[in-house]
Amino acid sequence: MKTILIKQACLVNEGKQHYADVLVNDGHIEQISATPINRKADIELNGEGLHLFPGAIDDQVHFREPGLTQKGEIYTEAKAAVAGGITSYMEMPNTVPNTLTQELLEDKYRIASQRSLANYSFYMGASNDNYDEVMRTNSELVCGIKIFMGSSTGNMLVDNQATLERLFSNLPVCATSFGRTMARSILSGRQPQDQRTTNSVGRGCTSTIASPSMRFIKAANAATPIS
Repeated sequence: MKTILIKQACLVNEGKQHYADVLVNDGHIEQISATPINRKADIELNGEGLHLFPGAIDDQVHFREPGLTQKGEIYTEAKAAVAGGITSYMEMPNTVPNTLTQELLEDKYRIASQRSLANYSFYMGASNDNYDEVMRTNSELVCGIKIFMGSSTGNMLVDNQATLERLFSNLPVCATSFGRTMARSILSGRQPQDQRTTNSVGRGCTSTIASPSMRFIKAANAATPIS
């Protein structure tokens, strides 16, 4: 891949801003320097007056493929994400059909491997009756399990208390509920120590527990120009 040198951009990272040159080599940041990098690169960009951010991660996207591609496809939505500075995403399972089996989950990974312009991972969907299928999920490749505890599409409403207890006890999950009580009663005291939780409680309560071992799969088409 080509080398890219970005000159004197305002870097925004880890709560700080400073001006620097950034050298990218073979798709990886090789050097960041507050003093000029005097090295010939294949592409040189003038960053004066511009801000340079790290690629962002969007942990909840709905790309609608398969089944609703008139709204959006993995290719088109990943392209839009990259254009807006999102370099990695986690996609939801309420497509058509719902992503409730390992085979349907693998289909998404197959499509993304051919068409996604951003790094990717996909949620496995849970229902009241697919616990065994959910337990086959590889937590090193899949970002988490999506549980809809309020109304949802298809067969994705999980309102069986025993099923919820089993899922929350054993897996990294992302849960959505339209009532506070159930979400709080399930979430309280059930977060494993090696997992991180962000929780916003309101009319729609969402809690995301990230799998600590999960890896994004690098986009094979990351070098494709965005036009």
